[in-house]
Formats: sequence, structure tokens, C-alpha cells
Amino acid sequence: MTCHDRYGLPLSTTSDDAASHYREGIDYVLAAWPGAGEAFDAAIAADPDFALAHIARARVHFFYAEAQAARACVGKARELVTRKGTEREQSHVETLALGMEGQPVKSLANALAHLDRWPRDALILSLPLGAFGLYAFSGMADHDQARVDLCEKHAPHYSDDWWFLTYLGWSLTENNDVRRGRALTEQGFEKRRANANAAHALAHAMFEDGSTADAEAMIAGWLPGYDRAGILHGHISWHQALAALEHGDAARALAIYSDRIQPKVTTAPPINSVTDTASLMWRMMVEGHPVPADAWRDVAAHAERSFPNAGVTFADVHMALVAAATGNASGLEQRIGALEKRLGEGKLAAGAVVPAICRAVRAFAGGDYADCVRTLEPMANEVVRIGGSHAQREMIEDTLLMALMKCGEAGKARALLDRRLHRRPSLRDARWRQAVVT
Repeated sequence: MTCHDRYGLPLSTTSDDAASHYREGIDYVLAAWPGAGEAFDAAIAADPDFALAHIARARVHFFYAEAQAARACVGKARELVTRKGTEREQSHVETLALGMEGQPVKSLANALAHLDRWPRDALILSLPLGAFGLYAFSGMADHDQARVDLCEKHAPHYSDDWWFLTYLGWSLTENNDVRRGRALTEQGFEKRRANANAAHALAHAMFEDGSTADAEAMIAGWLPGYDRAGILHGHISWHQALAALEHGDAARALAIYSDRIQPKVTTAPPINSVTDTASLMWRMMVEGHPVPADAWRDVAAHAERSFPNAGVTFADVHMALVAAATGNASGLEQRIGALEKRLGEGKLAAGAVVPAICRAVRAFAGGDYADCVRTLEPMANEVVRIGGSHAQREMIEDTLLMALMKCGEAGKARALLDRRLHRRPSLRDARWRQAVVT
């Protein structure tokens, strides 16, 4: 009897136990829930020749930047799938492997072609989606629309599947269809509450429609049931800290940071822990809230261990924040130089906006607000190319906004705030708008 995954695709294992553990592990990955690695380990124990379990295990290692372990699992998966895998499984393994081997362009091309033949291969469909997905980190300026187009193309194959509703909803929210996006995300969340991706997507929708009280209540009610080992525990806490800043409650934001986000306590992967910590500290600094010096030192030490070299654009921008805020001039110059070199070699997909952001935050931290404006203002429409979400990228626009205020450009600051408030309600923006009335 042929074993299948949860989406009805055949699996090259004759072990019911291996198939069951694999299905469980994939659901944990799609829900950003703890236990995926253990589930794939159990699948491999039940059938050591099950290639898809090995590549899925590699994916979990990759999430946590466990490069050596990920490479070993990739190699084993390739060996096994060549000997006894189906055509779909061979394509599945190769698509995932390319993404983990630093070949995102090939991985994305493979993923899109793969989905044309096997649209219900949900793990492959997940690769281009999300704030850190292949589309978001492609350098594309229209990656928000690309995600919606991809989801809508394959929607007939998923009906009311809990995972698909979550990601279609999030994609719509990020593409400014917030009302529909929130409704679909809520549907997916109700179908599976043990789904951190849905809670996260819902926090984004509430951020975008200005429902700060809804976000605070949702996170406060849901987060205690999500183990701290969960990959999104710190990031969902970050959303709660943003809600506190919306109310001007910096003390609460800092308390949330200390309890659940700072490097000493989080178990999140580096891409999450570095960007969450750096961006929250930078937001507070830009707004004029006091930030403990030891907090910046801890963030800097953690960040420098995690991303010592340029190459991950979204992380590079956050490394610049850390270097600028801590006065690490040489580190910042090295980062900018490396980015400029990659740009000149055609290896910086997001383009000139990346070193420009780094130079702008250097100017802001040094008190040269006019230079910050000169550097950042022409690039404002290109910031989307660094990836991440609206909520994550907003700190760059916040920097420009504060620089405009500080260098006497009140008219431009008012115009920017009016555009932001037209797009989404914000208690914080309303306070800032009132401050630049005259």
C-alpha cells in the first residue's frame, strides 16, 4: 500500500510509521510549531532510506543556521532520492537543497516550475512565501504582489486548508488588501490554533488596520500556549512590544524585550533574533526613548557572532543599525564597503538601496540629519527590496521621518505622516502628526 503526505502526494516509503511522523513534522514546519526536528528524526528512524524525511530535517537545521548538520542531511537526501525517489521527490529535494546551498534564484525557478506540475506540494509552495521567503529576499520591488499572484494561482488546489488560508491571508495583508487578508487569516487560525504562522499573520493584519487593542488581546491570550522554543515566540513578542510603543509605553516595550526577546533569553534563529532585537532598540532610540547601554552591547555581541560578513541583505541592514547605534564606525565602514563591492559585482539583488540605508543610519546616529535625509529620501520607494514585512521595514521610514523633523523639514514630515495615516491608522503617527502641526 502506497503511503501519502497530508496533501495526497505519494511518498517513497513503505513504513506507515515513517509516513505518519513525516506528515506530523511537515505540519509542525507549516505551523512554525516546536517538534518538527524530532518528528523527522522519528521518520528517519522508522525508514532510514526515506529521502524526503532527510531533506525536511535539513530544512529545520537550516532554519537554525546549523549549517554542517543541514549539509549532511542534504547530501543524504540527494543520494537516496536518486536511487529510489519519484520524479516529484527528486525535484522536491533539489529545490529545497538549492535554497539551502545559497542558490536562491535557482531554487525559486525550480519551485515555480515544480508547483506547475505538483501544486499541492505545500512545503515547496511555502518557499517563495513569507517575510523571509524566496520572493521577499529576491530583491524584487513587487514581491508583495508576486506572493498574492502565486497563492491565487494555486488556490483551487487547497480549498480551505488551514495552512494555505494563513499564507494567502498574510500575502493579501502585505499587498494592502488588509480587510480580506485579515478575514482569511482568521479563518485559518480558527481551523488550527496551534499555528504560530497564523498568530503571526494575524498580528500583522492588526498592525496594518490599526487594531492595536485586538493585537494585544490576541497575543496575550495565545502566546502562553506557545512554547518558548517555538521559532516565532520572540518575534510575536516583538509585535506585542510594537503595540506598547503605539501607546507610547516604552517601559512596557522594554520589559517585553527583557523577558522574551533579548539575546540572552530567546531561542530564535539568528535571522529572527538579530533583526528583532536590533530593530526594536533602534525604534526606541529614534523615538527618543532611553535604551540601556548594556542592551545595545548584548545585541552587538550577538549580531557580530551571527552575521560577521555581509551577504544576507535583510540582516546587513540590521547590522548597520547595531554598528551605528554602538559607535562601531570601523565595523559599519567594513559592512558598507562589502556591500558596495557586491553591488559592483552584480551580487546585490536588492541594489543600491542597501548601502544607502546603511549610510543613512550612520548619518542619523551621528546627528547629521540633513545627510540622512539626502541619502534616504531618494531611495524611499526602493526600501521594499530588502525583504521582510511592512512592519519590519517601517523603521527605515521612521528614521527618515525623524530626520526630517530634526533638520527642520516640517512640511515634508507632515506629508509623509499624512500618507502613512491614509494607509493605516496609527496612534503613534497621530501623535507625531500633532507635533508637526506648525
